Amino acid sequence: MTPKKLKERKARIQKLDRALKKLFPEAKIELNYKTPWELLVAVQLSAQSTDKQVNKINTKLFKKYKSFNAYLEAKPREFEQDIFASGFYRAKTKNILAAAKMVKQDFGGKVPQTIDELLKLPGVARKTATVVLSEAFGVVAGITVDTHVIRFVQRFELSDHLNPVKIEKDLMQLLPKKEWPHFTHRVIHYGRYLAPARKHDTSKDPLVKIYPPAAKRFRV
Repeated sequence: MTPKKLKERKARIQKLDRALKKLFPEAKIELNYKTPWELLVAVQLSAQSTDKQVNKINTKLFKKYKSFNAYLEAKPREFEQDIFASGFYRAKTKNILAAAKMVKQDFGGKVPQTIDELLKLPGVARKTATVVLSEAFGVVAGITVDTHVIRFVQRFELSDHLNPVKIEKDLMQLLPKKEWPHFTHRVIHYGRYLAPARKHDTSKDPLVKIYPPAAKRFRV
């Protein structure tokens, strides 16, 4: 990112973030969970699925597997059926149950609280790790970049990249650290409830007024 782009994008994202705060002042994670482990499971299940669908699955899942130790005793084939509706259920089952064993063996049965340790767990990439750290432990280690954030960044030309890791690095330059955990929630709400990927009426979108070229950019 050139110094000129950095300056322009910092000014733009400040205006966009202020508008998002007004639109979604109470934006927060919409996945249901009670413990750090349940959050880790929920975030893994949310890959290629929706929070709404995952919450339906977890209503039954968390009643069936009431404790962390229950995952250590889970039968893979049975667990696959329990999470079938989330999609990619075989890979998710393999990762979740393997992660449970690693948490037990390497971390004393407690979900680790550093990004380096979380990234060692099967199925955990930066997106999952930053969510778990922020929501479960209040640790700000980065900016969660999901499909909504990628689309937002492209629509409002805040990065030259499509790679989530590179986008995260750009956003970390543009936003003060205190805004990192909140920005993603606001952008997700914006993408879900105001500006979906499909074509829609942009005339009522206050963010488009801040950056008019975004009116013609829907899908990445």
